[in-house]
Amino acid sequence: MGVIAVLWEKWREFRRDFYKITLAAVITPLMYLIVFGLGIQTTSHGEPYLYFLIPGIVALSTMTGSFGAVAQNMSVQRLYEKALDQVMVSPTPLWQFIVGQVIGGSLRGMYAGCMILLITFPVRSGLIFNGASFLIMFLNGAVFSTLALVLSFLAKSYTDAPRFTAYIITPMSFLCNTFFSTEAMPAGIRQFVAALPLSQTSGMIRSISAGEYYSGWGYVILLLYLAAFSFISMLFIYKKKNL
Repeated sequence: MGVIAVLWEKWREFRRDFYKITLAAVITPLMYLIVFGLGIQTTSHGEPYLYFLIPGIVALSTMTGSFGAVAQNMSVQRLYEKALDQVMVSPTPLWQFIVGQVIGGSLRGMYAGCMILLITFPVRSGLIFNGASFLIMFLNGAVFSTLALVLSFLAKSYTDAPRFTAYIITPMSFLCNTFFSTEAMPAGIRQFVAALPLSQTSGMIRSISAGEYYSGWGYVILLLYLAAFSFISMLFIYKKKNL
């Protein structure tokens, strides 16, 4: 019941701010598509660069959508509204609260990714997006939702949420196989960046969209990140409860 209650809260928030959420999910990725995909006429791997860019923007949107849905909201609830303290004294199991936050953030990220697919549909690029693509989008959203939970517990003030975005999310947005392949990076940096969750997500979605083989190790890496961030967020919330 705790999971359903959290998801219901997320749904009501989504309905209330539908237009704001949709615009926020669309405007920046759309600018990337117009400037890089249409404004810069070039090719990648023998195909129009736009075909390379679209899967990366989809992966990027699931990251920013899920992270933004959880990080700022949780920071405000914990630091100012003290809603987290009310959850801790309620009969709701804390793990259900965390699961609800993660699923809600993942769904918000998937919504952002699906909006990009809807916008780029008229392009007729022939790119393939199937059930595996949406599963990867959901896993990526779950990873960054749990990361947002961890960072929201670390936040000391409301202004820390934008700082975390600038320190972590923005660099990954540009480096992690979204706008250009990690193969072009120097050795050492290439391996590090390629192991990040967004790089794995972009690579798998791009391979599926091109009808190419992709390694199942990407799922394993995303699940490892999800398990690690979930464990850390559990530690934070249970430690706070036991203070």
